[in-house]
Amino acid sequence: MTTRLLCWLCLAVGLLGGRAWAATPLEYTRTILEQTRVIVDSAKAHDAKLAELSALLKNFLDTDTMGRQALDKHWAQFSPAQQKEFLTLFRELFQRTYVQKLLLFERPDFAYAGDVVAPDGTARVDTKIITPRDEFAVTYQLRPNGKTWLATDIKIEDLSLTNNFRRQLDRLLTKSTPDDVLNRMRKKYGPGGKGAEAEDL
Repeated sequence: MTTRLLCWLCLAVGLLGGRAWAATPLEYTRTILEQTRVIVDSAKAHDAKLAELSALLKNFLDTDTMGRQALDKHWAQFSPAQQKEFLTLFRELFQRTYVQKLLLFERPDFAYAGDVVAPDGTARVDTKIITPRDEFAVTYQLRPNGKTWLATDIKIEDLSLTNNFRRQLDRLLTKSTPDDVLNRMRKKYGPGGKGAEAEDL
C-alpha cells in the first residue's frame, strides 16, 4: 500500500467515523473516491465489487433529491405511497448506473481540480477519472449534511445523470401512468430485478 493511499484511508476513518471537524467538499469527495478506487482495483469478483461500491456510495449519493429532481413536474402525479416507492427504486437505479460506470474504467485514478462553495452552502467539486488510455471530467454537485457532504448530481463530461433520467421519465410519463412507470422499474430494480445494461428505465 502506497504512503499516499495509506494517508487517505486514515483520513477516511476520521471523516466517516464522526470526527469533530468538518471536511471540505473536496476533502470528503476525495476520501470517497479513493475508497472506490481501492475497490475497483481489487482482484475481487465483479459482483463483490458491485456490492462493496453500493454499500460505500449509499451514504454519499443523495438519491432522494436526485429522484425528486428527475420526476420534476410529474412528482405531484404520484401519490405519497408511489413517491416513496419511486425513490426506493430510483436509489437502486442511480447507484447501479454510477457503480457500473466506475467498473468500466481500467485501473482508474482520480485527479482533483478543486471545489467551489456557493453562498447557499452548496458546492461543486471538479475531478477527473484518469485511465492508462483516456481521461474524463466528472463534476459532483454537493449539499452539506452535518460534517459531511451528499452528492445531489453527477456530471460526466458535462452530461448530468439526473437530467438524463429526467428526460427519460418525462417521455415515459407523457404516455404512461405512474403505475406503469413503477411496474417497469420494479421489474428491473426491485427485489430480484435484473437491472439494465445502461442508465435506462
